[in-house]
Amino acid sequence: MAKLATDRWARKHLLGLEDLTAAEILAMLDTANEFFPCCTGRRPAPRLLEGRTILNLFCEDSTRTRTSFTLAGERLGARVYQFHAETSSLKKNESLADTVRNVDAMGLDAIVVRHEQRGAPQQVADCVGCSVLNAGDDAHEHPTQALLDMLAVRRKTGTMEGLTLALVGDVHHSRVARSNLFGWSKFGNRVIFVGPKVFTEGLELDAETAEDFDAVLPECDVIMMLRVQFERHEHLAFDVDDYIRGYQLTPARLAKARPGVLVLHPGPINRGIELVNHVADGPQSLILYQATCGVAVRMAALGLCIAALDAERDAAGGEAE
Repeated sequence: MAKLATDRWARKHLLGLEDLTAAEILAMLDTANEFFPCCTGRRPAPRLLEGRTILNLFCEDSTRTRTSFTLAGERLGARVYQFHAETSSLKKNESLADTVRNVDAMGLDAIVVRHEQRGAPQQVADCVGCSVLNAGDDAHEHPTQALLDMLAVRRKTGTMEGLTLALVGDVHHSRVARSNLFGWSKFGNRVIFVGPKVFTEGLELDAETAEDFDAVLPECDVIMMLRVQFERHEHLAFDVDDYIRGYQLTPARLAKARPGVLVLHPGPINRGIELVNHVADGPQSLILYQATCGVAVRMAALGLCIAALDAERDAAGGEAE
């Protein structure tokens, strides 16, 4: 039976990877690996969260993240409720802080937060007593996405060290790129942000960057293509045709990389822009495998964070006695 690595994880929140240790990341990934055989629903999962209540508070659109957090919680026995921002009192100018204080007062064990404002999950965590998990905040962090990427690569390669990863495209707006940089760097891997200067300048990160994708390819063990976030390009000089010529992943470009190179994409894909169909659906693509790993990682994240919450509640109860 899958077990939680509670001896190596003591945080009730998962807000980002920047502040985690390598040991904590391994605890999360080892737990996710334990859950992997039951994350597709074909094998029963342990009902570790039976009777618990989780709220998905998503203020931005989502398919993969919302669905996999929902499936993860339900497969562990929790009741998972969906908060719809567009029909909530946020539309009546209620503050985020007041919103989460009220829903937490209804008896929650965890809130999963996606928000367009950087730092919103931390703000929520400061207001409530339950666990808070960051499902993406602005261009800041998306910790469970990076963890599922790490799990997918580790399961396919058997290692998390000595790799060169190219994160290609709109790194300027990518919370996925930031969390992957924080996660992989803790294990001594080389992470290269690749893209036109409009996407790589002014990142305020200690990150290696490259403008020439073709020059980087022969060094790559992993290529992660990032979605071009057109909705955030109002003030950027960006030409789609130039981008396709310089950065689209095609079979010819893929052939320049190291043998067995793995191709990832966090989704959603702009097919015909970031990569062509033959690559997205080809044998080196882990894109659908990432979705499967996402359920396992989110099972681990909910299980470990709520276990840490229980330990905190038990300690508080003991002190009260």
